[in-house]
Amino acid sequence: MNPIRPCAVLLLTFVATSAQAEPSPAIDRIGLSLGGYYADADIRLSASSERYGLGRASIEPKSGNETLGRARLEFLIGDHQGLEFDYFSFRHSRSQALQRSFDIGDARFDVGAQLRSRFDLDFGSAAYRWWFGDGPSVFGLGVGAAYYRVKVGVSAEVSADDTRVRVGERYDADAVAPLLTFGWRYAPSDRWRFYADGSGVKKNGGKLNGHAWNAAAGVEWFPFTHLGVGLEYAVTRIRLERDSSRYDADLDLHLHGPAAYARLRF
Repeated sequence: MNPIRPCAVLLLTFVATSAQAEPSPAIDRIGLSLGGYYADADIRLSASSERYGLGRASIEPKSGNETLGRARLEFLIGDHQGLEFDYFSFRHSRSQALQRSFDIGDARFDVGAQLRSRFDLDFGSAAYRWWFGDGPSVFGLGVGAAYYRVKVGVSAEVSADDTRVRVGERYDADAVAPLLTFGWRYAPSDRWRFYADGSGVKKNGGKLNGHAWNAAAGVEWFPFTHLGVGLEYAVTRIRLERDSSRYDADLDLHLHGPAAYARLRF
């Protein structure tokens, strides 16, 4: 008997089985989500400088709702592994007036300041995820990398009696850090899907370090085969620290609120 024949039969059987294999109905071979994140934003910026003899100053803008654009792209490699990309940006600016008085001996001094702050954050991630399960419910774990870039500008006009001084600082820094992700998907039918996602990143060392985590839970509805809509509630927390010879700065950003997406799947 020719030994090549059974090997060829096994190979053809494997190819045919692979061609017929399908991923879980809870995940898509290609999925693209585009939408907005209507978040309640809590922001705290603080800075200190020993070089300039300044203590720590904080700017805490009043909490309010911000609309953030967000995009996600997912595609499978095989039936149980895939790549995922996520990106969002946050922009915020504010002016804040300060007025203080203090006494030295019998003299009283009035000091006023007009602070202006501008804060930009870009956050993106890429992860390789493994999906476990073949039925309507699957669970995924992933590893990857996150990229974040921070731009902060603070300017102030300080007046003491008849004297006015203008000062300002700004910085632009970015960093890449390892990322861990997890996810859950459940599809009771072809039109409905429930999901939960989470991710966390931590970076130590360098001029820009800190941690960030994100969690979201939502539902998707597909009135059409390849087009649907998604609604979710998401929570994002980002804590960053910048160290330099001139000054140190801290950022604490907390976002939470609903999000809506248009979802394309193939």
